[in-house]
Amino acid sequence: MSNATNHKLVKKIIAESFSSKKLSSYALCLNIGIKDLQITVINEQTSACVLLLDYRLENIKTVKGRVEIIESIIGGHKMLSSDLWNSIKVSFKSHKFSLVPNSHFIPETSSDYLALNCKIRTKIDEVYYYKHISSSAVNIFASDKLIVNFLKNTYNNKSLQVVHQGSALIEGVLKYDDHAQDKTMFSFVDRGILHIIVSANRKLLYYNQFSTHKSEEMLKYIMLVFKELKMSSKTSPLVIWGMVKTNSELVELTKKYIKNLSLGAKPNFLKFSKEFDSVEDHRYFDAYSIFLCE
Repeated sequence: MSNATNHKLVKKIIAESFSSKKLSSYALCLNIGIKDLQITVINEQTSACVLLLDYRLENIKTVKGRVEIIESIIGGHKMLSSDLWNSIKVSFKSHKFSLVPNSHFIPETSSDYLALNCKIRTKIDEVYYYKHISSSAVNIFASDKLIVNFLKNTYNNKSLQVVHQGSALIEGVLKYDDHAQDKTMFSFVDRGILHIIVSANRKLLYYNQFSTHKSEEMLKYIMLVFKELKMSSKTSPLVIWGMVKTNSELVELTKKYIKNLSLGAKPNFLKFSKEFDSVEDHRYFDAYSIFLCE
């Protein structure tokens, strides 16, 4: 199967204000998963999202195969492969991560923190860490070495900001100001992964991700965290973003147990033109939030 048939463009939004002559004012943000790739472009001068591309990657069984598809997508667009962007940020969707307090973090021992939670394959994995802006947490995570090397070679005149999907979500949630001072749970549903973040007064109280495709299991994890953090199923808010529909099984099931449930809005730290009206408000919160990571 050729590269062309191994990926499918499922969403393409281009703002009228977007201009290929203004790349030096834009941040290029890549959100890389096992089976998908989202690309957003943010005007750093106006904080406007001016481009969104969502690709589904199919029939890819190796990291090398994924690199070839990403190379085909980026290489197939002269604009995407340009090194004229003002900044380039890359987020990896990975279960290989560990959050530690900044006060306990020693950069030289980054791999040791990860070794407690997962197996690191040095031939494949590259270990990075990200010190959060909005909290005292440090996220140590593994990314695909081949993909990072390809991107470094493509944008050899730029310094890549490499982060973990969870870090983008955390920064996004703590910047998102449409919630009360009390404990609020934010869930992001991705392909086979449920992210749960709890904050209060814009302070991070909890973050974890769970591997599951089933609504019943997602509800179980949500209820476990509610109980662990002593949140009220009657009054504590739950906001859901991601790959869910308004009347999805997860939403309808969770409503029976969590009374203060809502689907998340587009982030108010970005501006969106009328072209983005066709995108559901609760989609792509992670891809939008990569822009915040510095």
